[in-house]
Amino acid sequence: MRATLMYGAGDVRVETVPEPTLQAPTDAIVRTVRACICGSDLHPYHSMPELPQGATMGHELIGVVEEVGPQVTNFQPGDFVVVPFAAADNTCPICQDGFQTACPHVNFFGPGTGGQQAEIARIPWADGTMVKVPGVDPATADESLLKSLLALSDVYLTGHHAAHMAGITPGQSVTVIGDGAVGLSAVLAAVRLGAGQIILMGRHKTRTDLGREWGATHVVEERGADGIAKVLELTGGFGSHAVLEAVGHMPAYEQAVGVVRPGGIISRVGVPQYEEAPVGFGSLFGKNARLAGGPAPVRAYLEDAIKDVLDGTIDPGKVFDRTIGIEDVPAGYRAMDTREALKVMIRF
Repeated sequence: MRATLMYGAGDVRVETVPEPTLQAPTDAIVRTVRACICGSDLHPYHSMPELPQGATMGHELIGVVEEVGPQVTNFQPGDFVVVPFAAADNTCPICQDGFQTACPHVNFFGPGTGGQQAEIARIPWADGTMVKVPGVDPATADESLLKSLLALSDVYLTGHHAAHMAGITPGQSVTVIGDGAVGLSAVLAAVRLGAGQIILMGRHKTRTDLGREWGATHVVEERGADGIAKVLELTGGFGSHAVLEAVGHMPAYEQAVGVVRPGGIISRVGVPQYEEAPVGFGSLFGKNARLAGGPAPVRAYLEDAIKDVLDGTIDPGKVFDRTIGIEDVPAGYRAMDTREALKVMIRF
């Protein structure tokens, strides 16, 4: 099969590799219908050391089940499924608490487990990981529906997780930091939770225009101290009750600290590219501000989100603004890296 491998920073190739096979009785084999490139894939694209054997890439997938292990009972060949970016058993106490990305059996797709920017994927813990899409034939489904279902494998539900972990209540002020696909998804999620004011911090007009379409009430282009000052001005000097940080770099965290209201919550879903960050009196402690967020447990939200897509309540697939074939994946990485594309979908 054809699959995407990264050999080092900026070095993405599409190569022929062996097809995956069942390795455990709880596995399933899924043929990819659509996959995509994630903003978090750009972190290794910028910094991965040279890796002679290459690393398989990709963690977002919708597809059709081809084969299941003898202990898989919820699926059969031909089922159309959404696959979250992390596999989990969905039966342990942690999963039952709704934090499947901390499951003792968690497998994050991509390097190590097998990337999903490929024609076929092996899905561990299939019964606990995948969710069936009822009544949809991917061969005849509208492209916009496929885009929205694909967005549920990571990007939209990561934005939703940011809003959920911030505990947004109706009428609150919310600031979203980052105008990438996750940040825009967080805007949509904040609207659904009833936020009264949504400030989107971003400077790319095509992206912030989608943010406005989805419900952002203000756009702040400034960064650093100027950006903080602008948000404080828009919030009467108090800051936002909830700050959704969808970038993962230290300047974004520092902006979050600067704009969060005393007693408010910073919810981070951008994969942090740091281990140490200010939490003392001058940052969080003095404000009685709380820090939340983490890897989105997509599986916890997936059934409800599929229903919302199928009944037209949400259309998160609008974040995909470019579609390519598998052979064009290296160009897709370049387009996202240079911000020529917001989010790239791969058609199989």
